[in-house]
Amino acid sequence: MQQELFPFLSSAPAPAVTPRVAPGDAAPPPGRPTASPAAEAEPSAPAPEPPRLTAALEAALLREVAAAFDWENQARFRSRLRRPVLTLADTATRLGAWHRATRTLELSLPLVVTRPWPEVLSVLLHEMAHQFVDEVLAVHHEAPHGPTYQAVCAERGIDARAQGAPVPAAAPDPDGGRVLERLRKLLALAASENQHEAELAMRKAHELMLRHNIDAAARPGAYQVRHVGEPTKRLSRVDSMIAVILTEFFFVKVLQIPVYLPLEARRGQLFELTGTAANLDMAEHVYDFLRATAERLWQANRRDQRIRSGHDRLNYQAGVIQGFHDKLAAERHQLRGTGLIWVGDADLDDYYHRRNPRIVRKRRSFRADGAHAAGREAGRKIVLHKPVTSGPSRSGGPKLLG
Repeated sequence: MQQELFPFLSSAPAPAVTPRVAPGDAAPPPGRPTASPAAEAEPSAPAPEPPRLTAALEAALLREVAAAFDWENQARFRSRLRRPVLTLADTATRLGAWHRATRTLELSLPLVVTRPWPEVLSVLLHEMAHQFVDEVLAVHHEAPHGPTYQAVCAERGIDARAQGAPVPAAAPDPDGGRVLERLRKLLALAASENQHEAELAMRKAHELMLRHNIDAAARPGAYQVRHVGEPTKRLSRVDSMIAVILTEFFFVKVLQIPVYLPLEARRGQLFELTGTAANLDMAEHVYDFLRATAERLWQANRRDQRIRSGHDRLNYQAGVIQGFHDKLAAERHQLRGTGLIWVGDADLDDYYHRRNPRIVRKRRSFRADGAHAAGREAGRKIVLHKPVTSGPSRSGGPKLLG
């Protein structure tokens, strides 16, 4: 039986670039005339000696940079930029530069081969914005990071600082740390062997997050991005369903983004989370927790009579995540009776859509068989627990440098 699960979002396709994908709603990126100021930007830490690329790897890398340039030019600049000469500079003293005299856009080779691909794209966009101000708007009398440049970046969701990873859009939320500390304590209680105490602690954690975010949505937030998971050719249905849970219940936006691995000359995919620092910490914990729990429950229940073979693994784990989704949805419905109703965060939506200007919907389906039903039963019993830890991602994504 084929049953539609959750709708998904995807950016419109571009040549040689994998589209961005995100879960949607449902129950499933005269001043100084010759070089941009980034040419003088010092990386936050001394870069190690980068691995050497063969000629074939470097050619493949430059093709990927060119494809990314064309995609972002269409998505953010309405194809008003002419593709420049794209080069790699064997230097660790700058991340990138735009040179008007030679029409050259330069990226640091150590940046490209040692840092995560989203950081590379962030620097590429930074230099494209300089090219736009220089060649399209012909503004040469302002400081390099003057008001015109700032406006171009703000309108297009580009990090005007571009120190590698994207940086917060505003000052940190002063209440976020206190809320996170209270969540840690509640989730520690949720690890109790007393089922009633554990369930109550999880419901209180859910209520605390909802109440805090309803209050916070009334004022502009300090939004960041973070990446979770390891680059893979294809994210599984289980991963995608966890992303839906993060979007619906944990106050972050989730995109499935394309990445490139220069040393392997292959593309992969990652999840990019957008939200406040406290919500990102919580969402990252939930992502890791659910992936581990789905695998643990599969190993523990493989002898269930409804599971026919090892080929049922993904269907069972998808059922686990669906069951946990059911549980959170029921709790959210109960909280509506207390007057706590989540209507969204308009400022987060605006920040998200400026960073990602072209997003369309996709759909995924699953086979609702006996293994899925067995997993769904187990998923309804999951109690989210263990303290979350503050700080950047532990799962291989880029770290914030700003």
